[in-house]
Amino acid sequence: MLDRKYEYSYEKMMREIETYIHKEDDLNLIKKAYEYALKKHTGQFRKSGEPYIIHPIAVATILAGLNCGPNTLCAGLLHDVVEDTETSLDDIKTLFNEDIAEMVDGVTKVTKLQFSSLKAQQVTNHQKMLLAMASDIRVIIIKLADRLHNMRTLDSMPPEKQVRIANETLEIYAPLASRLGMFKLKAELEDRSLRYIDPQMYFKIVNLVKERQDKRNNIIETLVSEVKNLLLESHLKFQIKGRIKNTYSIYKKMVSQNKAFEDIYDVYAIRIIVGSVAECYQVLGLIHAHYTPMQKRFKDYIAVPKSNMYQSLHTTVIGPSGQTFEVQIRTEEMDKIAEYGIAAHWAYKENVQYSKEREQYEIAKKLKWYADLLEVSGEVSKEDASELVDSVKSDILDTNVYVYTPTGEVIDLPKGATPLDFAYKIHTNLGNKTVGAIVNNKIVPLTYELKTADIVSIKTNKNSFGPSESWLNIVKTNHAKHKIKTFLNKQNRDVIVSVGKSELENEMQTQKIVFDLNDKWVKENFNKNNICLLYTSPSPRDTR
Repeated sequence: MLDRKYEYSYEKMMREIETYIHKEDDLNLIKKAYEYALKKHTGQFRKSGEPYIIHPIAVATILAGLNCGPNTLCAGLLHDVVEDTETSLDDIKTLFNEDIAEMVDGVTKVTKLQFSSLKAQQVTNHQKMLLAMASDIRVIIIKLADRLHNMRTLDSMPPEKQVRIANETLEIYAPLASRLGMFKLKAELEDRSLRYIDPQMYFKIVNLVKERQDKRNNIIETLVSEVKNLLLESHLKFQIKGRIKNTYSIYKKMVSQNKAFEDIYDVYAIRIIVGSVAECYQVLGLIHAHYTPMQKRFKDYIAVPKSNMYQSLHTTVIGPSGQTFEVQIRTEEMDKIAEYGIAAHWAYKENVQYSKEREQYEIAKKLKWYADLLEVSGEVSKEDASELVDSVKSDILDTNVYVYTPTGEVIDLPKGATPLDFAYKIHTNLGNKTVGAIVNNKIVPLTYELKTADIVSIKTNKNSFGPSESWLNIVKTNHAKHKIKTFLNKQNRDVIVSVGKSELENEMQTQKIVFDLNDKWVKENFNKNNICLLYTSPSPRDTR
């Protein structure tokens, strides 16, 4: 086994795994994967000087912290053997199983990509990654664990590579973690990225936080003690703790909102965890009865969860000394999902048979954006690979506007999205038949820019001619653009078919040619699969 001087070791990994996996067959499979990875990576070293095997051990340990299943852990241990050794996917399939081999293949494809530079020659690889992600969510979870350990050891890389990898992490992987609801992992990816992208601001914020830490902790402790006493009187069982903003979230507010550090950091926050949804609302009532709630600072993410499954009550109140503080109220299950997202919801359970298909279906039901990815992945052809990449980046990763349908369903859209984007997000036919929009009970133009919390209703007309080319300048999402282009292309093709049919019939009459036109005759005589293709071919006159 490895020298214990390293942060990660086989023993540490197995201790983590054995907290939730107990079946001997599963543990032996994981051990076999480790021993195979150790053998294949022998003689290989990381830039840090560590034996290379430390990296897959670290990835598997991170995955174990998410309670991932045996096959996922094995794929984490083996994720680099195909890329970095003479091992083939067939070897993995033979020695282990097809499920593990497919995950290793998916992670290998992701690893080959450089997202920060979306050049034409890279687009196909991006498409492969997205399709791999669409076929199995575990691929991206393994890749997130892989990226997290790489970020933890980024000091060993040359400066220019540090910046490139950090930008890539901030642009792609942190948003993916966010969309999967994995906020603990997202926060660490963001903070570690900021350290290399803007080290001056990073260390400035870190030092400012340290300078004010004692004062802040004292205030938080006072607030926690006061709220504890309040809740004890109600005889509720609860947990309570202070919440600290991550460095990147402070940085983002300072930069994007042009706020001083004091204006951000001095907003205190506590989190209350109770046993049931009913108790969440009970605690909310107690808090509002004891403190003065601030108007327009209450959000009910329990009744209306975020698109990444996040649930919690948020309220901001004024404390006894005049300071404002935020209170988050949630159940224990909600708290786990708030930190670990999709990984917490589908954590491995022994004696429950795993089904990739069932899990993908369940994920698509829980995560609307993932269902969108599945839809887009199934629709976009190889020729339109760049469109798929753009759709995922703009329509899925960059969504930050949340609007409601009249029935209360949350629809997430990118900034600048319009009612047409909303309509196409709901259903293609709804978008095609759109003639108007109502937002917050007021008629608005189709160019109206939607804002978070807007309630949107779409007016349709079954006799509508459908979208026009001008709509392409109105919509923001690539998804809507794709649907509009598809409609227009079909419309244009129908016109061409009609004209072609007329020209062919006229020419046959002129030549006094009589044939029973059918697909079989066309296929045999014109090398076309059907009559429509014949109609769209050059006319006899054109070929003279």
